[in-house]
Amino acid sequence: NATEIAYSSSLSLLTLSGRASVSSQLLAVLVQVLNETQTPCNDMWVSRFAALDAAHRNAIDADTTMSPEERGRLKRLHLQFLKKCLKWSNDFGTVRYGHTGMHLLLGEHCWDMSCDETVVGTAAERAARAENNNTENEDDGEEDDEDYLEIALRNEAVSHYALAEKIDVILAKLKSLPAPTSEELAMGHTCLPSQRDALLTRSILVLLAIENLRDAKALALSYLREIENPSGRSDEELKASYLDKTDGKAPSHIMFVCMLLRICEKDVKTAPLFTWLVRNFGAELGTMHDPEVIKTYTTKIGRVYFDIQPPPSMMNMMENMMSMMGGGGMGGMGGPGGMNPAAMMQAMQAMQGGGM
Repeated sequence: NATEIAYSSSLSLLTLSGRASVSSQLLAVLVQVLNETQTPCNDMWVSRFAALDAAHRNAIDADTTMSPEERGRLKRLHLQFLKKCLKWSNDFGTVRYGHTGMHLLLGEHCWDMSCDETVVGTAAERAARAENNNTENEDDGEEDDEDYLEIALRNEAVSHYALAEKIDVILAKLKSLPAPTSEELAMGHTCLPSQRDALLTRSILVLLAIENLRDAKALALSYLREIENPSGRSDEELKASYLDKTDGKAPSHIMFVCMLLRICEKDVKTAPLFTWLVRNFGAELGTMHDPEVIKTYTTKIGRVYFDIQPPPSMMNMMENMMSMMGGGGMGGMGGPGGMNPAAMMQAMQAMQGGGM
């Protein structure tokens, strides 16, 4: 009865009165009661949360008198609410890492927040913040909340889209982003990679980490055909550039994920090739936002597909990271820092033969 009252009251407050602030408090009570009563997660409750999410979004958008500060505050509160809902669906549901419907709601809200200047700041504020981060010490002023940076929110969004198995949504979001700049493509760049590249790699790593090889491959193929090839970069050009260390370009993300997918389709005998590939692309992975999280994903992939056991400290970090989704000697491969060119060409030919 308590859950029914909390749900109906929250929906009424949002749809009839537009009281987003008051309803936020009631929504927090709702998910608390669901947990305390150990109410099972089912499609009906996920549909209810979808209705509450839509009503909450409409109430905020319809209130023209709301200050930007209050708007940002309510969106942050709603993000925390959805995360608690996801954890409930993981704890009392039947889907590993939580119900796909809850992941979709979280992904949509994170992406929406990443486009809202009341959350991430104006373009000028973001540029100034990036400049300050490059030139000032970490403790010489107020510390920015890393969780609400544009790239952080979009990383979280594509991760939830991947867990929701919404590959088409990820592709649509990637299409909406600008192509990489010459600075972002330059060999040895110190800036972040382009968002389009970084979010593609993040999505593929998440899909592989949860052993969804099918959707990972579908996303990479669609990205090649619908984004890379139409922009004028053929598969052959991409492969040639990846091998060429003198063209002044950083190794491409799409080639990295395509090669990674081909290796994961094989067996544990390709573990040395996997180790080389991750090490070879390590400098680029290190320029991505939150590289320790990326390392956690590659470590998980190494364990799942190639039985590469991480040290205990990394194992604990990896398991904690994966649980949070519900709320990194070459042996004949050319030695450290290099790979036998013949072996590399064989891998590239296998990739080409597999349609990647």
